[in-house]
Amino acid sequence: MSRRYNLILIGRLLGLRGMVVPLALEVMVELVAMGVLWSKHHSPHLISAGGDSIYKSGQGCGACYQVKCTSSSNDACSGNPVTVVITDQCPAGPCAKESFHFDLSGTAFGAMAVSGQEDQLRNAGVLQIQHRRVPCNWPGKTVTFRVDSGSNPYYFATLVEYEDGDGDLKSVELKQALDTDSWVPMQKSWGAVWKLDAGSVLRAPLSLKLTSLESGNSIVASGVIPAGWVPGQTYRSLVNFN
Repeated sequence: MSRRYNLILIGRLLGLRGMVVPLALEVMVELVAMGVLWSKHHSPHLISAGGDSIYKSGQGCGACYQVKCTSSSNDACSGNPVTVVITDQCPAGPCAKESFHFDLSGTAFGAMAVSGQEDQLRNAGVLQIQHRRVPCNWPGKTVTFRVDSGSNPYYFATLVEYEDGDGDLKSVELKQALDTDSWVPMQKSWGAVWKLDAGSVLRAPLSLKLTSLESGNSIVASGVIPAGWVPGQTYRSLVNFN
């Protein structure tokens, strides 16, 4: 995993006071604003949307990056790195023009500022920054599965949260009770949500195998989804990536 900072441009989509924003950006403002609610429950990371090369059609969701800006970009920049986690996709436009593009939440944008100059930095709108991929670290957390509210005995979908290390996933596989060797690949639904349309009643408890995208490491959350599981419920495993 690279430790070198790369120089790119970022844009801020939250807090665009008094500015006319195209429809595509208005949609992204809403998505990133939803991500801010996500970040309140996923401390210590701040959140960002990413362009195509970062979001990777959803596979980059959950990856962590350090970003920082320096006084050469804006006098309000502290030069201190901030860790952000990718939660959404940045739309076309500026995001498609840059090889790497981040749309930071207002909170993440302000976190790069000198203390007391957060609003000054946010008002810059677009900045040149440095970034590097870093391992995710969720102190005291194990991988958690939030079962989608649309799940039923024949269809199972879950949001995967709190993965240490790479943060993003290459694959998720499901094994039913009594199937000692039968792992069935799940499909990416959107973002960090994975789904399986089984076509028959799923036999719980269900085990889930996660394989990380960058390193290829795998972990198994054995029996993490219990018999009598409930749509909308969150189930915490006993494992995480080292």
